[in-house]
Amino acid sequence: MLAALRLVTRKHRGSYTLPHHSATTIAAATLVISLLASPSVFATSPQRGQMSTDAVYQVPGPELTALVDAPTTPAVAVSPDHEHLLLMEVPGLNSIADLAQPELRIAGLRISPRTNGPSRARYFVGMTIKRLADGAESIINGLPESPRIGNVAWSPDGARLAFTITRDQGIELWTADVATATAQRLTGARVNAAYGRAFSWKNDSRTLVTRLVPSERGAMPQASMVPTGPVIQQTTGKNAAARTYQDLLKNADDEALFEHFMTSQAALVTVDGHVTEIGPEALIASAVPSPDGLFLLVTRIERPFSYIVPVSRFPRRIDVWDNDGVGVKSIAALPLQEELPLGFDSVATGHRSVGWRTGTDATLYWVEAQDGGDGRAPAEVRDRMFTLAAPFEGEPTAVADLGLRFAGVRWSGGESGSDGNLALVSTRWRRSRQTRTWVVRPDSPGSAPTLLWDRSQEDRYGDPGRPINQSGALGSVLKVADDGSLFLLGQGASPAGNRPFIDRLDLNTQETTRLWRSEAPYYESTVALLDETGNRVLTRRESVEEPPNYFVRDLTSGNLQQITEFTHPTPQLANVSKELTRYERADGVKLTGVLYLPSGHEEGDGPLPVLMWAYPREYKDASLAGQLTDSPYRFVRVSTGGALPMLTQGWAVFDNPSLPIIGEGDEEPNDSYVDQLVAGARAAIDVLVERGIADPERVAIGGHSYGAFMTANLLAHSDLFRAGIARSGAYNRTLTPFGFQSEERTFWQAPEIYFAMSPFMHADKVNEPILMIHGEADDNSGTFPLQSRRFYSALKGHGALARLVMLPHESHGYRARESILHMLWEQSEFLKRSVEFAPGRNEMTGDGQER
Repeated sequence: MLAALRLVTRKHRGSYTLPHHSATTIAAATLVISLLASPSVFATSPQRGQMSTDAVYQVPGPELTALVDAPTTPAVAVSPDHEHLLLMEVPGLNSIADLAQPELRIAGLRISPRTNGPSRARYFVGMTIKRLADGAESIINGLPESPRIGNVAWSPDGARLAFTITRDQGIELWTADVATATAQRLTGARVNAAYGRAFSWKNDSRTLVTRLVPSERGAMPQASMVPTGPVIQQTTGKNAAARTYQDLLKNADDEALFEHFMTSQAALVTVDGHVTEIGPEALIASAVPSPDGLFLLVTRIERPFSYIVPVSRFPRRIDVWDNDGVGVKSIAALPLQEELPLGFDSVATGHRSVGWRTGTDATLYWVEAQDGGDGRAPAEVRDRMFTLAAPFEGEPTAVADLGLRFAGVRWSGGESGSDGNLALVSTRWRRSRQTRTWVVRPDSPGSAPTLLWDRSQEDRYGDPGRPINQSGALGSVLKVADDGSLFLLGQGASPAGNRPFIDRLDLNTQETTRLWRSEAPYYESTVALLDETGNRVLTRRESVEEPPNYFVRDLTSGNLQQITEFTHPTPQLANVSKELTRYERADGVKLTGVLYLPSGHEEGDGPLPVLMWAYPREYKDASLAGQLTDSPYRFVRVSTGGALPMLTQGWAVFDNPSLPIIGEGDEEPNDSYVDQLVAGARAAIDVLVERGIADPERVAIGGHSYGAFMTANLLAHSDLFRAGIARSGAYNRTLTPFGFQSEERTFWQAPEIYFAMSPFMHADKVNEPILMIHGEADDNSGTFPLQSRRFYSALKGHGALARLVMLPHESHGYRARESILHMLWEQSEFLKRSVEFAPGRNEMTGDGQER
């Protein structure tokens, strides 16, 4: 039967052919063909673990199952005083029963009605404190059995931890003392974590600001079985284009549920468990203490709600309160944001990015658009930045006019160095991919900002790095050396791969001094600077064979002290080979990909079946599209969500091959999407075939989300691949008519682009087998489960070989152990039957050329 499987050809332009073999072999092969051509595509005997259409979770072979159940490396967090490292134990995968718990999908949120928190939150199940000086460990005790720990945060002085523990009936606030490694509960199960941060530390390191479920809240509203009237929406005659959101409000019942679960009571909670409720109950989105701890910046959501945009664009009121909950200053009343101008560079008018200026006692900052928020309107000044200090009287001070959109700010503080009158303000323009960083003197009104960096966001090789912050008495501020210079951390992208670095930047001369750089054969990145001079650093170090671990490195002496000893999570793959591969597209664009070969296979051992797993990226500059994005020295960590599990099945994997979609000058990348996509895929296959690694007849393509969209397009517009795996994709761009991915034009502005890029419109050209997998509860913008269902129907209607798998309760990323095991089973079985045991192309009819 195996021999027959190897002889079966795929359907190619509507016909099947067999090579010249004995009558017995042909008869066996004919049986297999009849199975492949049956209404249950790919269906064979389920008793033998083969592909079927039965709705039962399947389990792959032991090699793949072992990957799913491999131990997870703990997460870590460095204390603000740089004395301790917190290790947080990550549990195994959730069960499908966990995902099947009640869930509300309203206003763009997913809320557990049992806990009043996020329904799909990730948790830790234990915590250990490790002292960096000598490596001594203390397991935090006093926790309940099987805790679900979330929202972990160090106190500003590093003496305590705060975190939440989710119970079946709600969420509690806890703290732990570092000196004694003992935890204690601070509140009952009343924390309202449905939206935003669950709590914030005040600067005294003894008080937390949180939001509680109102003590007198009634039962959850129940939807009426008998409607009181229709659901009505009405336009205002203004443009109100919005991207395709999911989980939106639909009716008055949803609005009532939203108000019920969002309503909260602000409270101050001390580390000895004293709770003081402050201010009125409201739909509080956030309550953030000022750096000096004397005020709160409170944001409240108000009506009218929207049925076309999520909660982040609902009306809101921003106020300053004192610690008794009494209003001190009304900062802004922002309207519903349904009518924003089109484009990534367009924003709402009025106050944006309102926050506290760290490094000072109590000073607010914000930005306001000066071009009406319209990114398509000509303007010299796009945004203006303001500050307003306590007692918040008088007019705000304009501290900077920005020619591009505001993208963030880092403040200095007087205690962090010689200059507290310093801010680094980042700006960017999405359409041109331009980014600028300015040196601003916020305490010197009228002084012009000084340009520090002006570069393309696409230029990874030219990235100067990011300034390092440190925790101070007045919040997180820039780490400024005694001579006024800053420290920069960068990925160090280069033609040799990523080589992380530490630089010192002199702001007066704008010259940098390289303090340290990662060296082969390791990939080592900086986690924190442990002293004021930057000579002692905490790093995360790994190699292809060695898993990441944490080290204290002395830059002066070169001494290296290992802090953790995490072991290889998948030792069965320790001998997998990894190579950063360089090649070119036919038009000369430089491309790269990461090639993995299974354990024991050498390049000269002959060709293997290959799975390529990719995700296209858009660029405005062809010279930057081919820059390397990885390092040849990173640890081979096998994610079950990608292609690397197929290494256990003896396949080669070409991971993240470059598929740049370039549109220079007035051209947009998507103007030639299909041509560039096919050209990039052809170049990837060619380099593997030329080296004898790939059998050109046995190469499959796969991807998730936009990678699924890519997969369907490659199957529709080329015959380069024998089969494809498309997970959680969008295939009909008319269902995302106001833009998608990096495409700003609407369907009505560029209908030919939407049509050409939609594989749904070309379903009749797909003549290779395709496996489609989608979460039934997908929450990602644009990738509605309907997308996969409709594309499958189109494929079925045109006689394609297609299999659609809908995973119950799963969202855009899959979480349940049962789901992931079944996904791996589907993928491995599909690839074996569609590619590995498929015949060579020279045994088929058809010319195998692009269409």
